Amino acid sequence: MCVSAAAGVCSSSVEKKIYVELNETVPCVRLLNATHQIGCQSSMSGDTGVLHVLESESDLDWILSSGPHPPYIVIMETAFFNRSVMMRMKSSSRVAGVAVIVSKTGLADNFSPHTTCPNQNTGVYSASYGSDLANCNVTVWNPLGNGLSYEDFAFPVFALKDENQTQVIRKCYEDHNLRVNGSTPQYPLCAMQLFSHMHAVTDTVTCMRRTDLQNRFSINPEVLCDPLSDFNVWTSTRPLNSSAKGHAANESVVLAATRLDGRSFFWEQAPAAEGTVSGIVTLLAAIQALSPVTQEAPPPRNIFFTFFQGEAFDYIGSSKMVYDMEKNDFVIDLNNVHSMLEIGQVGLRSGQSLWMHSDPVSRKNDSVNEEVLDLMRRMQSAAAGLNVSLGHPLFTQPLPPSSLQRFLRARPIPGLVLADHQTLFNNRYYESMYDDAENLNVTYPPDLNPDEQLVYETDAAKSLAEVATLVARSLYLQAGGEEKSLSNITADPKIVSHVTNTHTRTLGVAVLLLSLLVTYFISSKAELLFSSACETPTTAY
Repeated sequence: MCVSAAAGVCSSSVEKKIYVELNETVPCVRLLNATHQIGCQSSMSGDTGVLHVLESESDLDWILSSGPHPPYIVIMETAFFNRSVMMRMKSSSRVAGVAVIVSKTGLADNFSPHTTCPNQNTGVYSASYGSDLANCNVTVWNPLGNGLSYEDFAFPVFALKDENQTQVIRKCYEDHNLRVNGSTPQYPLCAMQLFSHMHAVTDTVTCMRRTDLQNRFSINPEVLCDPLSDFNVWTSTRPLNSSAKGHAANESVVLAATRLDGRSFFWEQAPAAEGTVSGIVTLLAAIQALSPVTQEAPPPRNIFFTFFQGEAFDYIGSSKMVYDMEKNDFVIDLNNVHSMLEIGQVGLRSGQSLWMHSDPVSRKNDSVNEEVLDLMRRMQSAAAGLNVSLGHPLFTQPLPPSSLQRFLRARPIPGLVLADHQTLFNNRYYESMYDDAENLNVTYPPDLNPDEQLVYETDAAKSLAEVATLVARSLYLQAGGEEKSLSNITADPKIVSHVTNTHTRTLGVAVLLLSLLVTYFISSKAELLFSSACETPTTAY
């Protein structure tokens, strides 16, 4: 990405004199699935246009209709980055690209580029299972979703993160392109080039076929796209034979799960603080709290902890685990799963409330319903003495988007999803770059240095520690542990604060996985294992 105040194309010998290369930029990338392509991309050599800063409705009219120097590269603050503006630009041939200034200035009260019904086509509810609940007919979980992440833009879109370079762009625009008293600016004009070309088009099937042809017949094959793939992470309170596959004899497990990934409109700019990290931190802290008591007074059932990767993309991680279980290619199978407790978004509790979500369709089976009610009762018992109040939605309400839905597609497993919302999400920035530490209310006194922040117990950390204690005690009871041991199970808010702070600094979940490796499992000498999580949605190159 570069900015130029030249009127034409320049040779490389004077490139540095007329171009300013911009760093700290994040692209919107092209993604493919079995039927569609979504995202953004540039032409082969990048797209160039005259720079125009969008600051008002009249600026938008200038860009889309009256401006004499199209195509334009549009620079906008976050206040203008919404569906209405972007769709008008998408339908115009006068826009060569968009650059969004990442700033909290003028940030809207809400912004979610995801859909209103996340993963609606790959969840459990369909024409053959709870048809009246399908497509969020009963509960629209993310009503603020504008669907931008699922649009296909024919021009590049970047996020600008460096404030100093943003000022350079503004100065170039003001010096050369700014209209004065309504007059039309004349050449030389400040221009910008955005480059994010990707070869893949149409859909996953087409792209993988073309890549395969390249590999077969080209001496120097070119990768056109690559599957979205990674690893699920799992461990258990009692070791499982990782070399054996299929049904584990005399083994009954309580599955404790959360998701590892988040996404946003801009690739790799997905902090997912409430959407993902609140669940990761809670389950990690619960594992730490359970470690001593499960060694001293092990419950009859094994507790199987799993962190699913790729859940934002049609439940990739949980789908792969279920598939492996069904094919007897995992350390346990579905018959070993007694019940499941999933940790959803738990960082934005209204008051002290948490909600236990269940599936009304599987609960029509009396035995499943009784197991679900038992799990609810055990959670209520575990909440005694904690600063947490538990409720459950109406019996007719479906599950929110969750990995449990993918398991229910295979068989009616008793389970709950613990979340901070009764109906629609509390998260106003779901799956966006603004679901960050500030959205999770992680704040520090201004006089603390980074090392002091690392051990400072924020209110958010204390709240998540309470949730983690509830989860740990509930899992222990569900696994058959005795209630007298519950007082020995308490999550440490300092550890929660430490891991949350790590997220705050990195704006991502990768370092949390490292924290998982180092802080929890190595210190407690538990076995940590990875299993592949791979499916057909692809990224383009």
